Amino acid sequence: MAPSGRALGRRQFVSGAVAVAAAATTTGFAPEPVTSASTLWKEFEAAPYTHPQIPYVGRAGARRGATVLARPRVVTDVLSHGATPDGSADSAPAFNRALAEAGERGGGTVLVPPGTYRIDGLIHIGHSGVVLRGAGSARTKLVATKHLTELIGPYGSRYGGDKSSWSWAGGLIWLAPRARHASLVAAIRERAWPFEGWTGNGRDEWTSLTAVRPARRGDWTVTVDDPSALHRGRIVLLRLADDAGHTLLEHMAGGGPGAESYVWDDKTKLTSYVPYEWPVRIASVRGRKVTFERPLPLDVRPEWDPRLTTLAEPLTDAGVEGLTLEAVETPQAPHLLDKGFNGVTFQCAYDCWADDVVVRHVDNGFGLVAASACTLRHTRVEGRGAHHPYFCREGAHDNLVEDFRIAARTVPAPPGTQLHGINVEGLSSHNVWSRGVMEMGTFDTHRGMPFANVRTQITVENNGRHGGDASAGPLYGARFAHWNVTVTNGRAGCVKIDTVAPYSASVGISEVREFDQIDVPDFTGDLHARVEAYGSPGAVRPRNLYEAQRNVRR
Repeated sequence: MAPSGRALGRRQFVSGAVAVAAAATTTGFAPEPVTSASTLWKEFEAAPYTHPQIPYVGRAGARRGATVLARPRVVTDVLSHGATPDGSADSAPAFNRALAEAGERGGGTVLVPPGTYRIDGLIHIGHSGVVLRGAGSARTKLVATKHLTELIGPYGSRYGGDKSSWSWAGGLIWLAPRARHASLVAAIRERAWPFEGWTGNGRDEWTSLTAVRPARRGDWTVTVDDPSALHRGRIVLLRLADDAGHTLLEHMAGGGPGAESYVWDDKTKLTSYVPYEWPVRIASVRGRKVTFERPLPLDVRPEWDPRLTTLAEPLTDAGVEGLTLEAVETPQAPHLLDKGFNGVTFQCAYDCWADDVVVRHVDNGFGLVAASACTLRHTRVEGRGAHHPYFCREGAHDNLVEDFRIAARTVPAPPGTQLHGINVEGLSSHNVWSRGVMEMGTFDTHRGMPFANVRTQITVENNGRHGGDASAGPLYGARFAHWNVTVTNGRAGCVKIDTVAPYSASVGISEVREFDQIDVPDFTGDLHARVEAYGSPGAVRPRNLYEAQRNVRR
């Protein structure tokens, strides 16, 4: 999956990321500090799947976080389908013909030779096992001339108002299964604004496979009533519905008096996000015992009607590699009115990836929308400034973003625009951002109570602002962990979270102070948050929380 065609090991990825960071003038990386073992880490090692503040994310990413992913054979290239590498004509139809041919042949790699390709349309990867591979982000460039409003139509919000959903959805390279993508596009054109997740535009396109007996967060194996439809390798959806007392939402917040006294009923956007839906691949079935490839993210309790269900046929083992997608440079739109010059988006995708991909002059960079177990590696957002450089929403789980970079904007921000950063929202859980350099933006937790996410070994010029409608409820659920984070401008907001996030861990954070956007806790009482090695980024072992968890064995 390496951009040059070589398989790079994780150690090489680390050294490359450090070299890039050291070269940046805004990183603030200091000489190697003296390190000591983290007390929190020692506690975690003793109970890795049930720790109260630190989530287990050691299997985040495609194929459980594999360093090297299988590369399908080359089956065609875009030139043979009529693409022109001199930018003289629209090459989008040629790209889509080549991708469709690869899909119809059962999968394979579509090569994009060096050059500059004009793209006047949307590129869609809709077949599993299909990879679009350029010659490297410095050698293969796609120039997108139209935005998604032109290509598909206006996209309003299902919650009303005049907002454009292209502000947080869709991509000019869009990886989504064919049937699901077609239904989304049809609904948008009919102005029947859809839900965007795994169970259809109305969230009703699912069939129960079996009920699930009670189990605890961290369990790898559950007992089911009827295993007849289950088999090793099948991807299923664990569905947990909330009850009238909102005890599922309370559980996501860590439980206790604060969560129990919180007013949930008027948070209409938040309550629309449940049931909680977690896609997972089955590792084995033995009688009525079903083992998953990842441990349970939450308890399974009878009052939540727990069951395994069907889901939209997922896009699997598909990817995009080795190219730059550059939109024609236009001024950034006012907040929430983006036209849809968006980069690469994964939707209803599982075990998919991007590697060595740059997006430039985009409204929104890389999207994970109801996408799970995907890896974004060696990705960069550059150019005139983006609304959401990275967005992770609509119940996106177990994804890995590593060796990433958000470059400083090349033009001043127009009045009325907004900058977020590495976004997560909408009950999304167990996602990881690792080894990043953010020359602008923030750790944008966008309400909708995401929980159990990790940001580790990141340098950030913390100048963005988080978003989120009040009806979407809390900024944080339980078990957010920020681990070894260097803040170059001394701003605490969204990075040092012990005063606002329940059951959280802020470890190895730069010394910071509150200014600009200042939040108050959503929950009353003791938040059970932990702070360690404050003011000493990089001073605790392990340096990288995700990397260390990779070595934790069952």
